[in-house]
Order: sequence, then structure tokens, then C-alpha cells
Amino acid sequence: MPTAPSTSSPSLPSSGLRALWRRRGVGAWLLWPLSKLYGALQDWNAQRMLQNQQSAGLPVIVVGNVIAGGAGKTPVTQAVVAHLLARGWQPGIISRGYGRKSRDCREARADSCASEVGDEPALLARSTGVPVFVAAQRIEAARALRAAYPQVDVIVSDDGLQHLALARDVELCVFNDEGVGNGFLLPAGPLREKWPRPVTASLYAGQPPSPPGSAPAFALQRQLADTAVNGKGEKIALSCFAGQRVEAVAAVARPESFFAMLAQQGIAPAATQALPDHYDFESFSRRLDNGQPLICTEKDAIKLWNSHPEAWAVPLQLQLPQAFWDLLDAQPALANRPRICDNDPQPMAGADYH
Repeated sequence: MPTAPSTSSPSLPSSGLRALWRRRGVGAWLLWPLSKLYGALQDWNAQRMLQNQQSAGLPVIVVGNVIAGGAGKTPVTQAVVAHLLARGWQPGIISRGYGRKSRDCREARADSCASEVGDEPALLARSTGVPVFVAAQRIEAARALRAAYPQVDVIVSDDGLQHLALARDVELCVFNDEGVGNGFLLPAGPLREKWPRPVTASLYAGQPPSPPGSAPAFALQRQLADTAVNGKGEKIALSCFAGQRVEAVAAVARPESFFAMLAQQGIAPAATQALPDHYDFESFSRRLDNGQPLICTEKDAIKLWNSHPEAWAVPLQLQLPQAFWDLLDAQPALANRPRICDNDPQPMAGADYH
């Protein structure tokens, strides 16, 4: 029997591979036969999971993507959770816990070590305040979550669009500004599965995905927060770093996006380090001396603060149009929940920089 392809998080692409995936050049066409094989295996695996699909017994919202590497799923998860809380729901989050050393099903807490639960689940536990469980099999995480927190009445899955073994009521597909690239499946292109495919809605930074698919598409806006915080709990206005000699580090899928956002705020780091996504920071060393401010992403701070509590983490804020929230609230699994206030402010959430 053939081995199923990974449906959770393929190896994150290098900058060279990402460049190859932007167009249908010679390199992409040379890899195209392998993408056909990948597609066949992916289809087989999807059918196998659908045949054994299990329900969590609660409404499930899956936030995922169809491209390899980061697309900005976690900030959308944060925003969705904030919205659900504002509407009176009691949400919980499940995740695979990519990059963790453990293999069991466990709870991610605000003080959990990222190496044991994954950096994104640790960030979600800290930033949302709702229960978070991780497991390779999402149904296992969902059941453990419900057993530990019976008051939870809706589950948000951070990633898992291709994990069809878990039944879902809402699917949100997130795209970064590279869209679907050349439209080829892995490894000739960035697609983890064929696009377009049915989803509840797609969310995009930059231009809408092309082809767009039949689902409604909504633009998302990202911006740096006005305030940075360090591992000692101290806060400072981000504007204070403008004109200073600072160092910036980012270990996310697209670190250049973080550096560009800093530049938009008038912050021109004297030194930058772009590290691999989910980097553990165990061998991290600074390029400037410790007397210079060190700026990082909120996700990186989860691990960086262990050795550099002086690092200033800058959350990324995400905003979505009201039409998207109206669509989400109108979904059958969510429509019967009474709103607390019809004029709730639109939630904004700290985020990563995929």
C-alpha cells in the first residue's frame, strides 16, 4: 500500500524553492511529474480519512491553508477566537503542535515550553486565554479538550484543512500575498492540495487567490501593534525605537515581512537575523551587544525569552471586514447562538508574520 503524503505541514520552503514556485518555469515543469504522483497520493489519503471521519460532537471551525509554508493561519485563529468570545461562546483550540518534541496528546498552557507543545499552541494559550490541546490526531485533541473543559461549546482547529479525519462545520482558507503561486501541487508548486476546492470562505493578504474558487473571499489587514513587551513584563511604545540602533530577529515563514513592517514604522535595524520557521533559539547569538534593543515577533518571544528576556516582542494585529464576521455568524452550526451585543467592536488579535 502506498505511503500517504503528509497532510499537516510539509517541510517549509527555502527562498529558492519559493522563487521557483512563483511561475511555471523550467524547474517547475521538471518537477511536474512528481507533483502528479503527489496529487494521486493526496487524493487517496483524503478518501481514506473521509471514510473514517469522526465528529468532535461540537461545532468545529478549521483555519488552514492549501500552500506549503506559512500563510497566516494562527493570527486568523486568534481573531476568530476573540470574535467567538465576544458573541458568548466558550471556544477551545486544537492543533497538531508542529515542531514539538513530544508525541502525545497534551494541553498547551500559557507557561508551557514551546518544545513540548509547539510554539504556535503556546502562543495561542498565552494570547487567547482559552483551553488549547495538541495531538497529531485532531479528534484525540478534541476529546481531551472536551473531557478537561466540559464548558467548551465550539472548537477552533489551528491548521488541519487537509486533516479530513476530523469532521468540520466551517473551513477558512488563508492565503498570503503569494496566493497559489504557479498553481502546481508539491513539489513543482506550493499547493498541498488542488485549488480551488470547496471552503466556507478564503482570506487573503494582497490580491485575491487566482483562480478564486466559488467561496466568498475577504481581504485581511495586518499591522504592527503600537506597543512592544519584553519577557520581564515591561512595555514600551514601538515608536521609541525609530531612529535607534536596534537588532531585529524573526524565525517565521516570511521574516522579510516583519522587517518590512518595522521599516514602515520608521525602524531601520542595524542588524537583522532571518532564521528558519519554528527555530528553537537554543544556539541563538546576538549580532549586536546586549546594550542595543533586540526586537522580535510575538511567536519567537515564546522561545527567545528563555535566554533573552530583554527582547522586545511586537504583536501583529489583524483586522477583517464585518462582512466576514456576518458570514461566520450565519453558518448553521453557529447561527443559533445569541449575540451579546450587536455593536461589538471588531476583534483584533496578536499574530505571527507568515
